[in-house]
Amino acid sequence: MCIIKLVMPKISQKGQHMPSSPIRKLVPFAEAAEKRGTTVFYLNIGQPDIKTPQLALDAVRIHSLETIAYTRSEGSEDYRKKIANYYEKNDIHVNHNDIIVTTGGSEALLFAFGTVMDEGDEIIIPEPFYANYNGFSTASGVKVVPVISKIEDNFALPPIQEFENLITSKTRAILICNPGNPTGYLYSEAEIKTLAEIVKKHDLFLIADEVYREFVYDDVKHFSVLQVTGLEEHAIVIDSVSKRYSMCGARIGYLVSKNKSFISTALKFAQARLSPPTLAQIASEAALETPQSYFDEVKAEYMQRRNTLMKELETIPGVKVAKPNGAFYCIVELPVKNADDFAQWLLEKFEFNNQTVMVAPAAGFYSTPGVGLNQIRIAYVLHEQSLITAVNILKEALKVYKD
Repeated sequence: MCIIKLVMPKISQKGQHMPSSPIRKLVPFAEAAEKRGTTVFYLNIGQPDIKTPQLALDAVRIHSLETIAYTRSEGSEDYRKKIANYYEKNDIHVNHNDIIVTTGGSEALLFAFGTVMDEGDEIIIPEPFYANYNGFSTASGVKVVPVISKIEDNFALPPIQEFENLITSKTRAILICNPGNPTGYLYSEAEIKTLAEIVKKHDLFLIADEVYREFVYDDVKHFSVLQVTGLEEHAIVIDSVSKRYSMCGARIGYLVSKNKSFISTALKFAQARLSPPTLAQIASEAALETPQSYFDEVKAEYMQRRNTLMKELETIPGVKVAKPNGAFYCIVELPVKNADDFAQWLLEKFEFNNQTVMVAPAAGFYSTPGVGLNQIRIAYVLHEQSLITAVNILKEALKVYKD
């Protein structure tokens, strides 16, 4: 008798090491809670409830295209010229040839990683950081070297000597998110210039994820790495329309740099994926005409939500929270040992007035094992009253939760 041994094809080591999203991994538990009839307040994901500008929606609705064709790999020239004009209004001086339109800020990051780093190279990132940086680095075969910022310091830039100590022959770049996701921290001009000096000294790239540029509070201003004189060959900006215009599903981002070699190399990655989506570019180009009043109203709304959230969280015993100056996130330290377990318990076993909340465990925003285990990220993208209700549910949950 012939015994046939089945051999299963193997999944790559890279694939096996790809991290799950700390933002999305609890979705099945939230869906199960809703099926039980429990109302879930979603504090876990940065999906704004702000309406997309009508002129962006109208541009797609009334377009006259008869064929939805490819555009140029770097994005249409007219659109890139208008993007350059947008930057000019923000005191950032670039031209359209310094810009590549990408399929979201995510693709911009992947192109940047692929352009400046080879497999085995290293990138230094202050943590906690946007969780997908771990995924992008794994996909690119790049090692993340974290430098820890602390809730006690409101997640300010760690001392520059800590960066210096981590630089090796394999270091190729420093990556920051400004304002920060998940912390909401806004780096000052002085902090940006401090980073600029170290990347020039060690001939590194400074990659700045600036997708939340419009969302800054308390009369402070955003300062871009592209505004630093003498950093032209080192500075790379990642940008996106997702949060700026509440157009997350459009999947349009930008890669911006004055380094011609960087742009010409990144363009080859763009050519390999052909072109960014045509209809989404039409919507995004129209969105550039959004009046300032839209941003003023949105910023005022988020600032009010932030203030309400901070006030409510401070009423919970044992809770520590860092006050954000930008974006619409904050890191909250809870009186629990394991926020992953707590977050899942909230969805599986807890309800208050037939309601519960979904949060993002913060350990997934770190790459250092064992750090952030008792922290969560909250996205204040809900209306003020919903935030008050959600925090009250958290308060009641912590009264009965057992580690």
